[in-house]
Amino acid sequence: MALAPRLDLRQSQSLVMTPQLQQAIKLLTLSNLELETFISDEIEKNPLLDTGEISTESGEAPDREILSEPGAQGSDEILSSGPSESESTLDMQGDTDSFSNNSLSESDGALDGQLGLNGASPGSTAGGEAPDFENMLVAEITLTDHLMDQAGAVLSGMDLFVAQHIIDQIDECGYLQADLLELAQRLNVGLIDIERILEVVQTLDPVGVGARDLAECLALQAKDADRYDPAMARLIDNLDLLAKGALPQLKRICGVDDEDLMDMISELRNYDPKPGCKIGGGEVQSVVPDVFIAERAGRWIIEVNSATLPKVLVNRSYYAELKDGAQDKQSKEWLNECLADANWLVKALDQRQRTIVKVATEIVKQQEEFFRKGVAHLRPLTLKNVAEKIEMHESTVSRVTSNKYLSCSRGTFELKYFFTSGIQSSTGGEAASAEAVKSHIKALIDNEDPKKILSDDKLVTLLNDKGFDIARRTVAKYREALGLGSSVQRRRQKALEGKVA
Repeated sequence: MALAPRLDLRQSQSLVMTPQLQQAIKLLTLSNLELETFISDEIEKNPLLDTGEISTESGEAPDREILSEPGAQGSDEILSSGPSESESTLDMQGDTDSFSNNSLSESDGALDGQLGLNGASPGSTAGGEAPDFENMLVAEITLTDHLMDQAGAVLSGMDLFVAQHIIDQIDECGYLQADLLELAQRLNVGLIDIERILEVVQTLDPVGVGARDLAECLALQAKDADRYDPAMARLIDNLDLLAKGALPQLKRICGVDDEDLMDMISELRNYDPKPGCKIGGGEVQSVVPDVFIAERAGRWIIEVNSATLPKVLVNRSYYAELKDGAQDKQSKEWLNECLADANWLVKALDQRQRTIVKVATEIVKQQEEFFRKGVAHLRPLTLKNVAEKIEMHESTVSRVTSNKYLSCSRGTFELKYFFTSGIQSSTGGEAASAEAVKSHIKALIDNEDPKKILSDDKLVTLLNDKGFDIARRTVAKYREALGLGSSVQRRRQKALEGKVA
């Protein structure tokens, strides 16, 4: 066969993801707060995008769904052109008196703490004026700054210089993470001087800061409370025995009776093992829910949290002005591209809201007993089950439930929380969720008799009596996931608590 160059025509098929489809998929995975940042970036790049309030009188469907109503078009069909026939199904139907309030976020008092009073978003003011963010910025004092302010009052010169290096090596919990000999060599200072200055640092507030381990931290606090006698010193030196609950051995080592030992243990429990966390810990950031669930007149209402999202509009009047001024072909193409991108983004955002509502609606249908009765009634559920019910792809449901939270009367939960594996019923009935089984295990252990601690085998028997077909190793795995110790550990702990009490 001769080797020679030639031309061949071949026909093949391939799946190509357009930039618009990639954007739609990305929007599904973003939470409301992440989406807000994304929209801000798009508004900066596209002059035809603007923010403003959208009136429901204009025909826009609110981001709300009644559980009994049919769903909306999903993101799997986002490339279809023109308005969907099912878009109108998301409009409020039924008795309008049921929706006298503007939204769930405005009407439910339980949500006021997350959205601000009267449903206003955090940072909005009663007069409609922009918040003064400068007055809201408060410089947070770190543990290092707190310690340096105190060290500057008692030390000076070279001692203050060494103290600064020691303080820089203290972590957020208040423990010194540096080797003193290495620090002395690096600063070219004697080890005795380093230890002397460390003793000064250990006298600073909070008490116990600058310790190199837990025993030293507790010892510093005991000294400050004037409770560091020889018996307490020996108890602190043998914390491993205390963790094991070896009380008879501790009594012999400390040379005390039962009453004195229990008194020392009670004293230790009042000390802080992480004193540095008192300073500069910062406020805990609360989770902002993406979906609200509420029951009204026997029906579940699902609403997307629009308080954290700006309303995106296409500024068509500005487009008309720019179009009249555009003369060359390149400018017209750029303007048309901006218009197409703006229209697509508005449509993609609308489809995102509808898809989230549709998935959340199906979750509420599947887990209605959870919302009414609690975690013990959580059913096993998979992404595939929801995808089949709402006629979407499983990957779409996975994207919708990622990094998103649901707020209801029972608290705030990640959407992934409702998807759990199942435990077969020992009576041949419906399977139970793994989370429901964990709640039963926790309830049994919380209510166990301190004199009759339940072993894992006994827990298996009790769970079988409740209708759960579960193995011992599974019980042990769930118990450890809940942070509950074994029967031996719990027996020692309860015995210790009983004596201290």
